[in-house]
Amino acid sequence: MRIPEFSLPMSALIAVPLALTGAPLLADSHEDGSKTIPGLSSPPMSARDLVTMPRLGAPTVSRFGRYAVFSVTYTDPETLTRSPIHYALDLSAPGAKPVELELGLDGYALAFGPENHLYFLSEDHTDREAANYTRLWRVSLDSAQSVSKPTLVADLGDSALSGFLLSPKGDKAALLRSAPRECPTFQCEPEGEPTGSGRLYEGDIGFYRHWDRWVKPGEFNRVFVFDLEDGEISGPGVPIDGADPTTGLVGNTPTVPFGGMEDLAWAPDSSGLYFVAREASAKEPTSTDLDIYFSDLTGSAPVVLTQANDAHDSGPTMSPDGATLAYLAMERPGYESDRLVVHLRDIASGETRALTTDTDLSFGSLTWSADGSYLLATAADTLDTPVFLIDPTSGKVRELDLMAGNEAHIGSMAALPGNRLLFVRDSIGAPNELYLSTNLARARPLTNFVTKRMGQMASTLTTRFSFAGAEGATVWGQITRLENQGGPIPAILYIHGGPQGSFNDVWSSRWNARAVASQGYAVISVDFHGSSGYGQDFMDAINQDWGGKPLVDLQKGLEAALALDPQIDGSRACAMGASYGGYMINWIAGNWPDRFDCLVQHDGLFDLRSFYYSTEELWFPRWDFGGSYFEQAEVYERWNPVNHIDKWQTPMLVITGEKDFRVPYTQGLQSFTVLQEREIPSQLLVFPDENHWVLGAKNSLQWHETVFAWLDRWLSDKEVGE
Repeated sequence: MRIPEFSLPMSALIAVPLALTGAPLLADSHEDGSKTIPGLSSPPMSARDLVTMPRLGAPTVSRFGRYAVFSVTYTDPETLTRSPIHYALDLSAPGAKPVELELGLDGYALAFGPENHLYFLSEDHTDREAANYTRLWRVSLDSAQSVSKPTLVADLGDSALSGFLLSPKGDKAALLRSAPRECPTFQCEPEGEPTGSGRLYEGDIGFYRHWDRWVKPGEFNRVFVFDLEDGEISGPGVPIDGADPTTGLVGNTPTVPFGGMEDLAWAPDSSGLYFVAREASAKEPTSTDLDIYFSDLTGSAPVVLTQANDAHDSGPTMSPDGATLAYLAMERPGYESDRLVVHLRDIASGETRALTTDTDLSFGSLTWSADGSYLLATAADTLDTPVFLIDPTSGKVRELDLMAGNEAHIGSMAALPGNRLLFVRDSIGAPNELYLSTNLARARPLTNFVTKRMGQMASTLTTRFSFAGAEGATVWGQITRLENQGGPIPAILYIHGGPQGSFNDVWSSRWNARAVASQGYAVISVDFHGSSGYGQDFMDAINQDWGGKPLVDLQKGLEAALALDPQIDGSRACAMGASYGGYMINWIAGNWPDRFDCLVQHDGLFDLRSFYYSTEELWFPRWDFGGSYFEQAEVYERWNPVNHIDKWQTPMLVITGEKDFRVPYTQGLQSFTVLQEREIPSQLLVFPDENHWVLGAKNSLQWHETVFAWLDRWLSDKEVGE
């Protein structure tokens, strides 16, 4: 594994010589309610700054790699209304600046076709009298500053068109919609509707609700392929899951809830589609078995290519010559966080081999180089997500050094001709910007939508450290605080979700370490046992041990951080987390009850028994606890927060979303009931329109304002060292 630049010896903690002042942290407040923080010459980032920060999306690149087009989502600081602006950038002109691109319609999901045609979806129409629904359009990009008027590619009526993927030759278009399985054509609609508003589910349906939506019986994500003639689709469309539901595939493609058009890959000669699907059945909620299929576009049943593997297969990526399919696969059925290994399938022979079994990295974002001579992929590795070059012959893996300093988080890669790599990169310090690497050397920034803006705010400093955690294992963490702040500084213990995840060096629009640190706190995150980026054994170590080694790591990690930075005041501390992090907050409330001044619990698991019988993806608890609740009740109850409520005493803010079906909002209500019964100071924030996350701009602002007020309530009024 790659070792970050700064670490603490396992045997001892070395204090960094930072100035310690006796000035109170939150001595005064401005009239607008913002805090006065000693030592700052620039304003700290506020919650509104975070919510209104421009968000740069993934680029789409023209066929020969000359033009990149991308969208930046802006949020009005007053109304908090979000809208995208599109930009074009000439990659062949050194020093070129992004140019605003006017499509003529409000468009989204932009993608290049051949001959610099740019396709997009829009609910608008050039005829202002036309009905509003989603259609497929295109414009011609003659230069970064010259765009033709939009022309209509596909108008299929109000039929819920929600995505598209163009063939490499530009002669076909794959269109996505949610449709009844019995429909043989894109525009087919079911006959008859129920008498009332009720949804009737058979016991063998599998998922009846998933993530944040109720499943409509018999309806699935389905893809239909149309011919393109003179820039318009023709014919009724061919379903890639097979026209006959009795012989074809019954299931979702793209997969639900997070699959997209990246689940599909065209054969380079446009002769067929490779795609990922999850077969619908009664076993679906307990199975991680995603498979890769191939459709020859005749309407016959697709061929499953990965049937031999009962675990997860995804990420189909065709080599430029069409000879080899690369994809990602897990080994263990039922485990959603198993290592993703790169596999190669010879198209002519059908022979498949695992390519990256000799490395303990779990790969994602797989892509071929433009000439097909190597593969590129990202993988979490000790707080970073760098890019790795993979030799398709030997399987040898080499990490690329694309950034000065830490790689932080790299994503949305596009391999370009001339051995160039386009990608976006973010970090705890700043959101996405676009970068270009030539010859896989250090990349240069192409955009400055947020970097300059971040530089006008008080700077933060993130320090990485390691320590001896549970059972003596090396555990990593980070401290993020305002760089020039005078101490003493109250501490926030940040606990990530997953649990197979990480609070690595990444920007987040929801759990943002810089935003919390900018309120005058030292944010301490610990990648406890179960975290990603440290090898599969470390991740597996949380299995059936949810409240064991992870809690020890958090306790030792907090102690290590306090020893490392003497400006942090450990006597004033709160802890906060979501999902598994919210579970740990509930666990801490009963198993480390006297350590914190306050707690923030978002979508946390409170009662593992009721959670098991109300969540939707049952493979998750079955793996992490060794079986169903009926089979492994003793394990569930051993780590069940509800069994320790007699020791709860710490003030807690509880946050939940009514559309959360992963950790149903009733878990939050139950924990709030305990707080009320025990007369512990508490608050409950419920979002009726949010799922497991908080996505809406206004809701996000309310979330941050509520959390910051809660932290301020319990930390700012407490005397230093009390």
